[in-house]
Amino acid sequence: MVQIPAGVIVLRDDRIRRTWSVELQAFAIGRYPVTRAQYAALMPHHPSSLATAQRPVENVSWNDAAKFCNLLSEMANLTACYDMHDDDTGAAIVAGGTGYRLPTEAEWEYACRAGSNGPRYGNLGDIAWYRENSEGRTHDVGQKQANQWGLYDTLGNVWEWCSDQYDPEVYGAYRLFRGGGWSDTERGCLATNRRRSHPTFSIDDLGFRVARSLTPGSR
Repeated sequence: MVQIPAGVIVLRDDRIRRTWSVELQAFAIGRYPVTRAQYAALMPHHPSSLATAQRPVENVSWNDAAKFCNLLSEMANLTACYDMHDDDTGAAIVAGGTGYRLPTEAEWEYACRAGSNGPRYGNLGDIAWYRENSEGRTHDVGQKQANQWGLYDTLGNVWEWCSDQYDPEVYGAYRLFRGGGWSDTERGCLATNRRRSHPTFSIDDLGFRVARSLTPGSR
């Protein structure tokens, strides 16, 4: 985990042509996406071959990622952050949860940018696995250059689930994911790109990384 300082991030949604700012308290976030080995160590069913254990886990739904966070919290004797719904529409945030969770999209973009202002924190080929260099697959985490705060693979390799619902009034339970993946073109791997899907959705270029609040009750 890497501790990220407090700050402010301006987000934008090109679909509805809206921008808004979010003030963030300090938080911690995984230096890497969760790997296949880490996922398999806690979850009874894992979707990826362990022959390549240090690649990011993929084919993981939002629900599965939230369950992983709860199990990780339990292992660390911390209070779970998610109360899972019975109908697979996601989960409710547990007030005062002290454990592991998915980052909010504001936290994710703020951590990805690491103080940079451009569409990426470096030259894409140096920092990310994407269509032009991935050879059609994921790669072990941490092989490309980190950003200024020491985070790897925030762009490329796999998209990453975020905690937030996208637009509950229009899309219901749909959750956000960020960052671009191994099959995306250069245009797909931007710090600002926002995608969405149902919390039961999974695909071979979508994973996650964990986060944790440093101030109790903050998200």
